[in-house]
Amino acid sequence: MPSPDVLKFLATGADFHAWTEPSGGRIMGTRKNLSVFKAFSVLKAFRHSNEWLSGSELSRRANLPTASGHRLIQSLEEIGAVVRGPNGRYRPGLLLLSLARNVIIDELLRAVSQPIITELAIRFDITVQVAMLERGMVSHVAKASTPKSLPTCAEPGTQHEPYCSSLGKVLLAELPPDELETILMDGDLIALTPNTVIDRATLYKELSQVRRVGFAVDDQEFQTDMWCMAVPVRDCDGYAIASIAAIESAKRMTASRQATMKADLSDSARILSQRTSGQLLGFKQRGIKRNGGMISADNNATTHAAA
Repeated sequence: MPSPDVLKFLATGADFHAWTEPSGGRIMGTRKNLSVFKAFSVLKAFRHSNEWLSGSELSRRANLPTASGHRLIQSLEEIGAVVRGPNGRYRPGLLLLSLARNVIIDELLRAVSQPIITELAIRFDITVQVAMLERGMVSHVAKASTPKSLPTCAEPGTQHEPYCSSLGKVLLAELPPDELETILMDGDLIALTPNTVIDRATLYKELSQVRRVGFAVDDQEFQTDMWCMAVPVRDCDGYAIASIAAIESAKRMTASRQATMKADLSDSARILSQRTSGQLLGFKQRGIKRNGGMISADNNATTHAAA
């Protein structure tokens, strides 16, 4: 990545290899296509997908002279990377949407999360899972366990209803009210165990608490003798893109173990957030829903019967 001084120099439109370091030395290395760097600096200037900016605003945010910024914007408009509105302002175009659909979010999460959750599973001798909310269902992405940890029926690729697990409740708590209501009102809430919360008023109250404290606990609601705590995994904009859960036998869970586990689970979620944020490009939660937003993927998950 060029240094800030180099980037300022490039903004003048000069050639990369014409730059001389302050020490008097010249930059050595493979010649870069500077237009690519500049084009992406323009695209990254948009802070969200609905933002309309003038050419001068885009150029200023991208640290480019207005004239060279204007030429780049015209080229980006021609290929569909930006769209020009009737008022002469620009927003991200459908080309970016098309490219984003080629990103398989669950595969990225699986690859990045596996070493993180494996280390956590070994440290506590537990099962650890990562999941996403897709079309109103919890979709399991990754799982790590030990020979002695509590067996669970949820495997990567399976799905279950979100109201009955901590993995799902953490993600439900992040939804806008209208989306949350759509999911919770879509069919009956079935009790999987005697502890499953199926009263909607009680569930809404619990989700409000989850939103305040930042984690959810499932005490034998999804599976008898299973205790589970989940926290959100956020993108660089602060949106929950997934959840990560520590799963333990309810008989082995103590208050002190719960406190230690929560701290380490939160640390693991933070590391996972940091490592995925760049790759996921800060897509908001609604943008990664399968077949429902900015990113799409083949829906080949096997549904796990929750009833």
